Amino acid sequence: MSLISKKISKPVTENGIESARLLVVSKEPGAVRSLWSIAEANSWQLETVGSGWEALESVQAGITPDLLLLDLPRGDADSLHILRWLRRLRPNLPIILLCYPDDAGRKNEAIRLGAQDYLVRPVDDKQLEVTICGQLNSRSDSIDMEIASEDIEQVGEDAFFVSASPIMRKLRAQAELLAQASVPVLILGESGSGKDTAARLIHKLSVRSGFKFLKVNCSALPGDLLETELFGYERSDSTGSVRSKAGKLELCEKGTILLDEIAEMPSSVQSKLLQVVQNKQFFRPGSGATVEVDVRILAATSADIERALSEKKLREDLYYRLSAFTVQAPPLRQRKDELPLLLRHFMHHLAKHYGLPPRTFSPAVLDACHAYSWPGNLRELEEFVKRYLMMGDKELIFAAPQPELAPKNGDGTGKSEAAKEALVASENGERSSSLNSLKSLVQSVRFEAERNAIATALEKTGWNRKAAARLLKVSYRTLLYKIEQYHMSSSETHPSAFPGDGVRRNGKRI
Repeated sequence: MSLISKKISKPVTENGIESARLLVVSKEPGAVRSLWSIAEANSWQLETVGSGWEALESVQAGITPDLLLLDLPRGDADSLHILRWLRRLRPNLPIILLCYPDDAGRKNEAIRLGAQDYLVRPVDDKQLEVTICGQLNSRSDSIDMEIASEDIEQVGEDAFFVSASPIMRKLRAQAELLAQASVPVLILGESGSGKDTAARLIHKLSVRSGFKFLKVNCSALPGDLLETELFGYERSDSTGSVRSKAGKLELCEKGTILLDEIAEMPSSVQSKLLQVVQNKQFFRPGSGATVEVDVRILAATSADIERALSEKKLREDLYYRLSAFTVQAPPLRQRKDELPLLLRHFMHHLAKHYGLPPRTFSPAVLDACHAYSWPGNLRELEEFVKRYLMMGDKELIFAAPQPELAPKNGDGTGKSEAAKEALVASENGERSSSLNSLKSLVQSVRFEAERNAIATALEKTGWNRKAAARLLKVSYRTLLYKIEQYHMSSSETHPSAFPGDGVRRNGKRI
């Protein structure tokens, strides 16, 4: 392995960045010469290697660069796979990809595999210098703006795995063991507890990490469409020509596929899936040809397994094949010591997404978060942080129509005594009242989303409640109950309005 190192003696740059170590992967002498001059002007230490594998060996040998610049050779897409392994060794290592226009279409894949930035040739020295400085500056942000790197791990473009609690560190250790062999794994856990994230972590730590990870929600598609989605099809039209489509199992060749809510999969599709688990092959619908696949199958469900088996929703033979190795994704209430980290992560992620300055959480709100049970788990927590970012602390208390805080006199003008007490508690910092108010805050997110969904469905169907119930996939009786609970009527002009006349007219339920 050839390793060239040059260090400039000047300790600090004009931008205030201390002398940084850059690792450059390039076979282009011109690119390296340009970087020498940039490094000298900024007091950076520059080290170069000729390939991604040499960079990997350097990092494994103990070299700790502050930034890596990968110069992708023309038409060499395979070099992208080295990003995944570099990210495993150094999760917080900023990586800048430099490529030719021929490979510009692989930008999303490069970012998914770990690159922070992406430059397409021709690139002038000033543009390259600004990009490098930007990444180095981002590393020197204040601690309040950062997430603890040793506890949080990126497992997808918008997915992360947090292991700041003993129960999550145990889960990560299990994922590391299961990643070593391509065996099926069944992931259990409540809705929103992070089963998808656990599956992505297993894939990331496995030798299949350089290939695709695909997810199929078995509860979102009817049986015939789900079968086509997984196994593809082959059909002949009236002219005699044959049309074929590859399913997700073929598209995920050598990768990992997650079958979410496996208990909702129709029995006929489960039977075909069993053949894939057992024999790594299946018959494509519409064709008698056997299709062989090399794909790792992970399955997940939030259902009660014993009940699903007793009700024949999940085939026993398939269950026993999938459950030889089982992982339990713990609910958020069992990992509350991670709440500060999760709140901070969601806040900065959402603030960046919406272009807003992040808000800080007061001690009273943090205590209230610890006291709340979070039945919706991580999904509920993210929605709460989103609401907190938009509305703040005091405003959030009255932001959504909810039974606990809704005025009982029906005039829509006064606040209930509970709401007033919650506001006083927030202003005075009384933690006992804040605990109760936060529970209402979190519930308000769910109530508002549910009420707005009902209002939208009713508006689309012209207040045909039976049609709206079908659209919402709930029973007619449930919809009538919700309409009455939220005091909704067809005269509403805004989803957030509270009419005073309820849902009865002339003594009859509308």
